[in-house]
Amino acid sequence: MTVSRRPWTSSTTDLLTVGRIARAHGLRGEVVVDLWTDVASRLDPGSLLLTDRRTLRVVASRRARGERYIVAFAGVSDRAGAEDLHGLELRAEPVERPGALWVHQLVGAAVRDADGTALGRVVAVEANPASDLLVLESGGLIPVRFVTAHDPATATVDVDIPAGLLDL
Repeated sequence: MTVSRRPWTSSTTDLLTVGRIARAHGLRGEVVVDLWTDVASRLDPGSLLLTDRRTLRVVASRRARGERYIVAFAGVSDRAGAEDLHGLELRAEPVERPGALWVHQLVGAAVRDADGTALGRVVAVEANPASDLLVLESGGLIPVRFVTAHDPATATVDVDIPAGLLDL
């Protein structure tokens, strides 16, 4: 199982934070966006993204490198306008993806082992090259690949971990 990286839940709404405007690009109002989700369609022309200041409508976007995109927003036509957007976080409605584990659904979930024993609550999900890690309130780390079930309705995560994984 893989965890869809960030989007974090916004503290004031049910929207997800899907990226951040890193800097202005060029002279025509384009910006560089760090996209924090694997749903690249968030930057399709016509898409609406909310910020703390206003709603932005994507006019055009293209991949730069890595998780960065060059994006043009409606109403932003010069460098000064692009620089004014620097640092804004971009939020959007959640999308349904069957079988996907979303970080915002895992944080706060109760973790149970295969026997039904409570192991604690997830306080964070840490990126790791081999497997993302569920960080428990106790400090224990459980690789996401050991997750066998996730129920967002009850905020529970079932795991099948090797004996001794959490013993220290």
